[in-house]
Amino acid sequence: FGIMFLPVEGLYAEVLKRNGVIESLQRDYRVVVAGPTTITAFLNSLQMGFRTLAIQKQTSQIWNTLNEVQTEFHRFGEILEKAKKKLDEAGNTIDKGSSKYRNIQGKLNRVEKITPPSEEHSLEEPSSGEE
Repeated sequence: FGIMFLPVEGLYAEVLKRNGVIESLQRDYRVVVAGPTTITAFLNSLQMGFRTLAIQKQTSQIWNTLNEVQTEFHRFGEILEKAKKKLDEAGNTIDKGSSKYRNIQGKLNRVEKITPPSEEHSLEEPSSGEE
């Protein structure tokens, strides 16, 4: 598109008086006619439009990033669930091992408390009263 700046207010007014000239320039050639009193407002509106487009583009990028983060966060949650499951399994295995250890330790303690027969008694034959 283009802007045709008419620097004299009288010239701008003459163009506005002519029927269909402004509309034809805008429709057929994409040219906007601006005079000394309207150029500042037109340029400000263009600037605001470009800023709005930039903001919309950034907003779109932010939404895309948030969607990606949401997907990754969901996957991260799944990984944490799997890790928790494995840790729970490991904890259960350790509990079973500790229980076995205590059982074995208890049996070993009972064996230690049993006094072995002395060797003298084991070599002697029991006396029967008849010799």
